[in-house]
Amino acid sequence: MTRLAVVAFVLVLMANTASRGSTARADVVERVVATVNDEAIFLSDLRKRAVPFLPQVAEAPTETERASRLKDLYEELLNVLVDDQLLRQLAAGSGIRVTEADVDSAIENLRLQNNMTEEQLAQALDAQGFTKAQYRRDLKRQLLRLKVMNERVRSRVNVTEEEVRARYEQRARGEGNELRFQVSHIVVPVAEGASAIQVAAKRQEAKTLRASLTPENFNARATQLGGGDLGWLSQGDLPEELERELLQLSTGEISAPVRGSSGFHIFFLEDRQAGADFPSYEEMKQELYREMLDAAMLRQEKIFLDEMRRQAVVNRML
Repeated sequence: MTRLAVVAFVLVLMANTASRGSTARADVVERVVATVNDEAIFLSDLRKRAVPFLPQVAEAPTETERASRLKDLYEELLNVLVDDQLLRQLAAGSGIRVTEADVDSAIENLRLQNNMTEEQLAQALDAQGFTKAQYRRDLKRQLLRLKVMNERVRSRVNVTEEEVRARYEQRARGEGNELRFQVSHIVVPVAEGASAIQVAAKRQEAKTLRASLTPENFNARATQLGGGDLGWLSQGDLPEELERELLQLSTGEISAPVRGSSGFHIFFLEDRQAGADFPSYEEMKQELYREMLDAAMLRQEKIFLDEMRRQAVVNRML
């Protein structure tokens, strides 16, 4: 649909609104569509926020579907406006603010990241239905939200090295790459046919030994006790009960004693990696961390906003 057609559609929407009953004129001039802790959100605010999305509404083939799309859009955007109001109120009470210099800096960073001239940026905004003033207001809202979330939500999020490693291995296995482990071990042998009492004694011996082991002394103790370096192992090289314990270890970690056919094994995982054709953990670590952090932040932001809504007095009158 052409820009002219979209403009015509918007004017028709406004005209239709203006013709609805004796109170319609007041609706068009200004009407409260929601209150958030006694602060009003106006119909004009909702309409301004809707402008960039009206082309999609106008593409609907029938008047009925256009009206339905517009209704859904308004309801969705009203929820966004309510959240914005809650965040503004929280920011004002906490002394969190976004300056015009902050907005200028953000725009310049976005322009440079996308390798655009100022003219190209203006053209891109125009193509999306934004004026420069509208874009600055929208960006200021986003920056305020970011500052509030960083102050109030970031402390709730913790992505550990173990979680990143697990995501790396999950992705590696999903693409058909086997995991490999560089392992040293110590075995506390159990004689074939040993009684339950003898096995229990050996288990306690292995636990006592494990308590004395550290990453720094493991290899020296392994040499003394007849263990040592197993080299690089692939999945399937060890019996299932031993490999299961190995899969749970992080690099540099020592396992608890695990029973095998010949005795109680204690493993020291020196390194682990996926197949040769898959990027190393170190190469993917930061990307995976950022991906997991962003996902965790989104989950916590939703929880935080739900908490704010429950504590607020919000009335919708759309």
